[in-house]
Amino acid sequence: MNHKNTSPTTMEVKISETTTVYPSTPPFHHHHILPLSLLDTDPNLHVTFRYLRAYVSTNHHHPTAATTDPFHIITTALSATLLHYYPFTGTLRRRHVDGRLELHCAAGKGVPVVRANVDCSLDSVNYLDDPAENWIETLVPDPNPDDALKNPLVLQVTTFGCGGYSLGASVHHSLCDGLGATQFFNGMAELARGASQLSVEPVWDRARLLGPRDPPRVEFPVHEFLRLDKGFSPYSSSSGPVVRECFHLREEWLDPFKGFLRERSGSSYTTFEALGAFIWQTRVKTSGIPGDAKVKFAYSINIRKLVNPPLPAGYWGNGCIAMYVQLTAEDLIHQPIWETAELIKKSKRKANNEYVHSFIDFQELHYAEGITAGERVSGFTDWRHLGHSTVDFGSGGPVTVLPLSRNLLGSTEPCFFLPYSSTNEGSDKDAFKVLARKLASKENQRLVYPFSAIVGQEGVKAFEPGLLAKANRGIVYVDELDHELHVDRLRGDMVTNRAVKALATLKGREEVTTEDIATVIPNPGIN
Repeated sequence: MNHKNTSPTTMEVKISETTTVYPSTPPFHHHHILPLSLLDTDPNLHVTFRYLRAYVSTNHHHPTAATTDPFHIITTALSATLLHYYPFTGTLRRRHVDGRLELHCAAGKGVPVVRANVDCSLDSVNYLDDPAENWIETLVPDPNPDDALKNPLVLQVTTFGCGGYSLGASVHHSLCDGLGATQFFNGMAELARGASQLSVEPVWDRARLLGPRDPPRVEFPVHEFLRLDKGFSPYSSSSGPVVRECFHLREEWLDPFKGFLRERSGSSYTTFEALGAFIWQTRVKTSGIPGDAKVKFAYSINIRKLVNPPLPAGYWGNGCIAMYVQLTAEDLIHQPIWETAELIKKSKRKANNEYVHSFIDFQELHYAEGITAGERVSGFTDWRHLGHSTVDFGSGGPVTVLPLSRNLLGSTEPCFFLPYSSTNEGSDKDAFKVLARKLASKENQRLVYPFSAIVGQEGVKAFEPGLLAKANRGIVYVDELDHELHVDRLRGDMVTNRAVKALATLKGREEVTTEDIATVIPNPGIN
């Protein structure tokens, strides 16, 4: 399949029905309350995370399938899976005593599923691999905060004219993290493919497995990056139009940059550490944040095997914990980038059993006082290895996985590292995407990161002390322009789908300069 660079600016999604899917067999008969863990009730997780998967049409459905209708396949599998994951049919309510969330489960409840269709083909909309298009939002349920508590899971199945479909999901973060949700959807997919039982049985038991110690004690200084402020809401400024851009990368393109960091520091860095440092530094440098203000790099780390004893394989609650790197904006901007990468690397070493339980006990001791990481948090998460590709309902795994979450880890401008879409020509296991998000303004309707500054031997020179500003102008540098305008063959482009469309206006010229490119892709500033 060739990845197209054109897609419609609008797309009409026609909703035909919303149905409630119930467990195939009643899992219980009496109302009861399920307690959540103190990681589940972290105020930063009082949000929904929304994402979609795109599936192409094939003629290779499982032979036991009675129909190829995606809506029927999904709802039938969901009904069977809810027998094991019935908490998704519950309602989240706040306790009167302390305001913490708990899950109320009542008989006869189910999960809402929206049925929709569009006339266009997945091919014509780049297999949903262009997050900059605003109509992407209409493919995923977006309940308001109150409705999200009543229905912590809402799905939408949208069938396309080609026979392909998308599965959009809105999941309340208090019930699970990305790994837990993927475990659930993999279970659905197993049953859709004809399995008689789940390969991994879900485990709840959250209050016991991740509850506070008796007595609670904070032996790790988590107060260094968490503060108490009952009146502060990290997501209060997240409303309004959104700018999203997806940058296509390959590991080999980053090798010179990571080699440069290794040469300067004597340490090697992962792609997440190196690229995360670059994006964070760029964001803060161009944001206008006062130099003495504290800024934070926040990311989540899987603690399922870090705690003692390890969490059981079927645990599907929040099993990740926030890690932070904190600097003043001035220090971040002026220190060599390898020092920033080193701070991220060192922060991972702090993730151990004591850190986790100190974090949990801090929540136990100070929840009522309002726990927050404060302002100017840049949230990062890595979805490249969550197992999304295995969510196969009988006709193959998803060709695209796209998160649409506005809020993450106390940040309103999250950044995701994503697996590469299998529809991209020449895609391979070393390819991946970086999805960045920010709130739009009249002055800034675009989002461009100068990834070309870290590609190739020439690019890394921009990171010598004193020359970082040159690398952060926000202009896309291109050394030579291919007449086909294939993204992968433009040296040092790292441009977005939208930028490719802008570059297409330069086709036919005998000579193209970087000034010409800056004209069609102006510097919008980066936050």
